[in-house]
Amino acid sequence: MLRERFPGSRANTLTLAGLAGIVLLSSCSAAQQLPPGTQSTRPAKKVLIVYLSRTNNTKAVAEIINKHAGGTMVALELEKPYPTNYGATVRQVVRENETGYLPPLKTRIDRIEQYDTVFVGFPTWGMKLPPPMKSFLSTYSLKGKTVIPFNTNDGYGEGTSFETVKKLCPESTVLEGFVTKGGRGQDGQTLSIKGSRAAEVEKDVVSWLRKIRVLAS
Repeated sequence: MLRERFPGSRANTLTLAGLAGIVLLSSCSAAQQLPPGTQSTRPAKKVLIVYLSRTNNTKAVAEIINKHAGGTMVALELEKPYPTNYGATVRQVVRENETGYLPPLKTRIDRIEQYDTVFVGFPTWGMKLPPPMKSFLSTYSLKGKTVIPFNTNDGYGEGTSFETVKKLCPESTVLEGFVTKGGRGQDGQTLSIKGSRAAEVEKDVVSWLRKIRVLAS
């Protein structure tokens, strides 16, 4: 009875199947013709920017990196801050470096394992890596991550700070760091990376990010 009531059902079924096949092939062909890279489902790398900044110059560089490379910015803070007096801070840092003391951090970073690339920024203190940054690199595992240091200083360079970063990140890929002149804390000078100087530093940062292939050339 069903065949008698719908004598063309089999033919209709075959026709519909053929049309479906044509549509499917057309879709596949269209997908194959998309420009290269448009079908990639690989997630973007997650970026973390951790910085220590007493005069806000390192913070200024961190903000420039964030502007061009994106990412999450985190300022390092201590449970017990350093003295506001510059001389007292210098003396305390000298003692910490001599004894190997690592000041406890107030800053907490949740799920650091989610980040692929970690920028670490700091000033030069006594031609060395500041103790708070040593605390960070000793507290959190950056195994398998790309670590990128950046530094501000009063004109004497990064000292041994970049070498120390490499020693504290033996299982990370540590890329070439960025160095620029900041303020002179001993003279009471604070933020110097501003105005035309900030524009100059930004140009240098972008050139560096391209050189280390964080940004496309």
